Amino acid sequence: MSLAERLNDDMKQAMKAQDKFRLSTIRMVRASVKNQEIELRRPLEDNEVLDILSREVKQRKDSLQEFTKAGRDDLAKDLEAEIAIIAQYLPEQLNEEEIKAIVTQTIQETGASSKADMGKLMGALMPKVKGRADGKLVNQIVQQLLQ
Repeated sequence: MSLAERLNDDMKQAMKAQDKFRLSTIRMVRASVKNQEIELRRPLEDNEVLDILSREVKQRKDSLQEFTKAGRDDLAKDLEAEIAIIAQYLPEQLNEEEIKAIVTQTIQETGASSKADMGKLMGALMPKVKGRADGKLVNQIVQQLLQ
């Protein structure tokens, strides 16, 4: 079952269960997917839907940070719940040790030795961790290992 189909089925289940919060979150995600389909004029592949899901989580995490900084705990709590719902559709996230292992392996493959090689390294690395790790965390680990 594709991710788009799974989102559709889960939306129907949320309707039947009258889970309004889950339903609205899934609808927002499906709207983003549908907008991308309209823009590209074709149905999306699972990896493209994963990109959209990752982008939605990233937007919510950025907003969560801002709401927490502003003391809006009510909105922050809602965003945390939305992130949890969307995260169910993402592949399991890599922990820091796993990311370090992948980065070290990619450094050896590309022969990167300084920060000047960071672009080449990130270009080879990001497809390996796509959807399974936060780009900021990967970037921080790469910077640590290239020092």
